[in-house]
Amino acid sequence: MNRREKFRRYLVWIFWISLAFTLVYTWYYMERQIPDRLSIVVREQEELHLKLPFDVTLDSDSEEVVLGNESNIPSGQVRLKADQPLSLYAENQGSYQLDLKLFGAIHFKNIQVDVVDTRYAVPCGLPAGIYLKSKGVMVIGTGRVVNEAGEEVEPAYGLLQSGDYIEAVNGQPMEDKEMLITQLNRTGGSEVLLGVRRDGSQLDVRMTPVKAGDGSYKLGVWVRDDTQGIGTVTYVDTKGNFGALGHGISDSDTGEVVEIENGGLYETEILGIEKGSAGNPGVMAGVIYYGPGSELGTVTANTEDGIFGTVNEKMRNTLTGEPLETGHRQDVKKGRAWIRSSVSGQLKDYEIEIQRVDYNPIQKNKSIVLQVTDPELLKITGGIVQGMSGSPIIQDGKLVGAVTHVFVHDSTRGYGIFVETMMEH
Repeated sequence: MNRREKFRRYLVWIFWISLAFTLVYTWYYMERQIPDRLSIVVREQEELHLKLPFDVTLDSDSEEVVLGNESNIPSGQVRLKADQPLSLYAENQGSYQLDLKLFGAIHFKNIQVDVVDTRYAVPCGLPAGIYLKSKGVMVIGTGRVVNEAGEEVEPAYGLLQSGDYIEAVNGQPMEDKEMLITQLNRTGGSEVLLGVRRDGSQLDVRMTPVKAGDGSYKLGVWVRDDTQGIGTVTYVDTKGNFGALGHGISDSDTGEVVEIENGGLYETEILGIEKGSAGNPGVMAGVIYYGPGSELGTVTANTEDGIFGTVNEKMRNTLTGEPLETGHRQDVKKGRAWIRSSVSGQLKDYEIEIQRVDYNPIQKNKSIVLQVTDPELLKITGGIVQGMSGSPIIQDGKLVGAVTHVFVHDSTRGYGIFVETMMEH
């Protein structure tokens, strides 16, 4: 094979590789830029900008959702040009489907359109202590036990693992680790049947407790039955439901979101702030006041998208500001916005810049990339610090999201979640 033929083949390979890369990247770009789900307000025309790289066709499977383009002629099918706005309108609440096609023929994805009523909530920005009681006794690890003969044994090895929840011993429900210890000591070293929850599934595990040198009986596991922390309440809606943090509370040892039985919101006092810097996220240090007189609400869910529950009258009386309309994901755009926080000891709005909006992120609590630009907040915190998770994001007079994470390498930047996602819980 001569040099010219080799060069020609080399160019052909480059062409096909480049074409494949272009197609894959375009598909990936379209998947991330076009939401799988949209919400529009009933009997209000919504205009969307999808930022398409080329023309697409949208079909409405239902006559309920009316599509429109620049010609302003409603139709069940619209050919949408790149950067051309799309209008949607529906008379009745419900969920409907749009079929998006490339080049008018190739099915790309279905978009679910939820037609909803307008919702309002008070953006809070207030710190609160959060206490969570796990559903069952959580296993955070296994270890060795020195038995009464002085030998090291590991009875739980291969039977229990980090993230398991012990729900029962010999059929008796376990509410906390004290109950677990008491029940094991009552067995006298005989085999026990553990009711265990693992990854949402139930299983039975048979084990024989080991008698330790101090006379107690042990399974050789490290356990925990509660967890707590300080975070920011994002919103309280008109029914008294709250959302906070924008991400779940995870166990510090297992890294797993704690599966809870119940929990509570409590008053907290911020004692100091360690400013964030490159490679060193800052933190809000404070104390949580537990007790009936300090309770602000009840926690009913700890999820990947936040902490949720209901507030009491005491919490309602601390709220300031008027309820704002809650925005949908398509309402969030690059540019100027504000976060509400009381890090200075006074509830204030601080300016930020939304730098990126991802409609279909791998993690829902990383849908927004933002940067703190307010000089006052930068002076106080250096940007975003631990404890500010849940700070509400306000744009164009609507509550649109919440701060969730800080960039480790740049404390002025972080992630956010759509408030629409939080309010689905």
